[in-house]
Amino acid sequence: MSSLHLAILLPFIAAIVIPLIYPLTKRLHTGWITMLIPAALFAYFVSRLQDTANGGSVLEEMAWVPSLDINFDAYLDGLGLLFALLITGIGVLVVLYSIFYLDKTKEQLANFYVYLLMFMGAMLGIVLSDNLMVLYIFWEITSLSSALLISYWFTNKGSIFGARKSMLITVFGGFAMMAGFILLYMETGTFSIQALIDQRDIIMASPYFIPAMILVLLGAFTKSAQFPFHFWLPDAMEAPTPVSAYLHSATMVKAGIYLVARMTPIFAGAPEWFWIIVITGLVTLTWGSISAVRQKDLKGILAFSTISQLGLLMILLGLGSASFTGDTIDENLVYSAAIFTAVLHLFNHATFKGSLFMAVGIIDHESGTRNIEKLGGLMTIMPVTFTISLVGLASMAGIPPFNGFISKEMFFTELLQITSMNFSGVETWGFVILVVAWIASIFTFLYCAILFFKTFFGKFEKANFSKDVHEAPLGMLISPVILGGLVIVLGLFPNLLIPTVIEPAVASILPHLPADQLALDLSLWHGVNTELLMSLGVIGFGATLYMTYPKWKKLSIMQQDRDPFNSVYDKTLSGLSTGSEWITNVQMTGRLKDYFTYMLLFIVSILTYSFVRSDSFTLSFTPTEEAPVFVYGIIFLLVISTLSLFFIKERVKLIITVGVVGFLMALLFAVFSAQDLAMTQLLIETVTVVLLLLAFRHLPEVTQETGSRVRKSLHVVLSVGVGLLVFLIGTASFALRNDANFTPIAEYFIENSYDKAGGENMVNVILVDFRGLDTILEVLVLAIVALAILMMVKLRFKGGEDV
Repeated sequence: MSSLHLAILLPFIAAIVIPLIYPLTKRLHTGWITMLIPAALFAYFVSRLQDTANGGSVLEEMAWVPSLDINFDAYLDGLGLLFALLITGIGVLVVLYSIFYLDKTKEQLANFYVYLLMFMGAMLGIVLSDNLMVLYIFWEITSLSSALLISYWFTNKGSIFGARKSMLITVFGGFAMMAGFILLYMETGTFSIQALIDQRDIIMASPYFIPAMILVLLGAFTKSAQFPFHFWLPDAMEAPTPVSAYLHSATMVKAGIYLVARMTPIFAGAPEWFWIIVITGLVTLTWGSISAVRQKDLKGILAFSTISQLGLLMILLGLGSASFTGDTIDENLVYSAAIFTAVLHLFNHATFKGSLFMAVGIIDHESGTRNIEKLGGLMTIMPVTFTISLVGLASMAGIPPFNGFISKEMFFTELLQITSMNFSGVETWGFVILVVAWIASIFTFLYCAILFFKTFFGKFEKANFSKDVHEAPLGMLISPVILGGLVIVLGLFPNLLIPTVIEPAVASILPHLPADQLALDLSLWHGVNTELLMSLGVIGFGATLYMTYPKWKKLSIMQQDRDPFNSVYDKTLSGLSTGSEWITNVQMTGRLKDYFTYMLLFIVSILTYSFVRSDSFTLSFTPTEEAPVFVYGIIFLLVISTLSLFFIKERVKLIITVGVVGFLMALLFAVFSAQDLAMTQLLIETVTVVLLLLAFRHLPEVTQETGSRVRKSLHVVLSVGVGLLVFLIGTASFALRNDANFTPIAEYFIENSYDKAGGENMVNVILVDFRGLDTILEVLVLAIVALAILMMVKLRFKGGEDV
């Protein structure tokens, strides 16, 4: 196992250890121990920067299920390393922040840090896996662990509601994504991402291309809260603020962005990929920025701002996919600047949004409210938090000299570029995309202004607060101050991380272009140009809207802070609940006959479909060998015994006759040299008959079946259908034995039972080895039944519940 594999598994190992040592370290906040994990991992990934320089990569292979091409292969390149640094670096700061945010005497810290470490390990697994199915496994672990983190304060109904919503939507997207991965495997025969990139031309020519692309994008859009799947993110704000700062600014919501970036070399170049991503991102950017203005909760504003910023990143990834369509490298390099901008803004967003979530958490923690209508005048009371918020909000609004200004100006450059893009009619709609995105940027400035001025300026009303408002302790301020410092430093020195972090990530997304030509030389001041004028326009119109805010905030649409798509979700969930209740009432009637009816209908339908699909209806009465005369006698008795069951009314006679049928079947097995089957049948029949006779006095009297003629007719048809189907299976089996093109599975067991399983008893080998998993599950079912019976007996003897 390589160090890269250990880096992925270390958080999971720590998650197992934390509960064991928690009782021994209660005097020490568990966060101090937990923080060692992301700190060590961050240092490890920093040491691997040289491996990804100039477009380099490292692949560490580990076989897992090689027969299905599912291997735990770890792949480290510039893109994976960028995300790994964000996951672990922000992880250190979030854990440090949580130490002072969560009271060790009041909170279940072991649970919190176990969930957090699970999530961290799963995110590392996503960004460092080369195998799509392993990536999917980690993908779903993030959905599970994030739901656990959101519902951490489980006594709050809002937390449970938000956790369930995020789980349902992201898991739905995960299933769709897995289906897309399987379609890619069906076409190429591999789950390896790098191998898929090498077979890009085959995939694009495949009939599975569009379905696979849409399914993969569904996974990305649900995870990264893209319209119309965005509405789970605001409800996820019920989580503790350290969770919001980690999951909803730097990691989980970026998983969809990572997936789109990682799959770009496979799908990019297709007009469908370009338009779906750009349009979805544009709608998300606009809807998120407008919705943020309507919010009254500070975290609600940040939630919709995150949705908006994720839409911006999607637009850039969509625009950059055009770099796979040019006729020359120079033409493709022009479009590749959008990918560069996306990677740069992804990093910038993690810094300023992480600091803002922490600042909002401080305000909530120290004032007891996040309601923007109650806040005001906090600038002098919380000067450090005020400064952190100023830096973060100015960066998000695109104001110099902060890092967000640089990436926003580059975003405007790419919007201007598409008006002349010669690809799939983009030049026709390019101006529309430019205008809509620019309007969304005005609302971005507006919600930043609302959050800033309504929180820190105005009159401080002490009656609006449930506690004595004061500045946060030093420990809680360290993490947001570090992130705020990065916002300033990366604004003043924008090229600081370009060669080591940003450029290798861009090279990973665009492997078809020369890595040494992908970097851009950035500067805070780039002269007076169209992009700067667009920024000034954003500030001007945004300031005007803010100054007139008291006039238009009373509009009915501004009073609806809950996203209207929540009603669609609520109605869908209610419909599913009502439908499942109806189905359950239809199925679970309490009558054994109905249960058998459903099962047999399903079996008959599936087998009939299989017969029709494989064209296996064959009647063959050619005897394979001569049977002794007494066999016909046994068969005659078997038929007579079976038919007599319809006419027997007494319970004891019925049980004995059923036993006779079973014993005659065992005799047939013995005659035809199936001794194992005969022995099994004898044991089962003996035990069954004895148990039924022992329980005879507790069984109800035999009564004539009641019911409508339709129900009785259905039972007759179903019985005849089952018998006829079994008969056809038998005749088809005999016919196939004489087919030279058919190889029965029995030959495989005959040839491999001893060589591969080391057993001479073929039946035992089949049960224990070839069908070992089935046998284990059967044993598990029996064990569960045994435990249930044991508990019932104990309750009976202890005078507990009536059973």
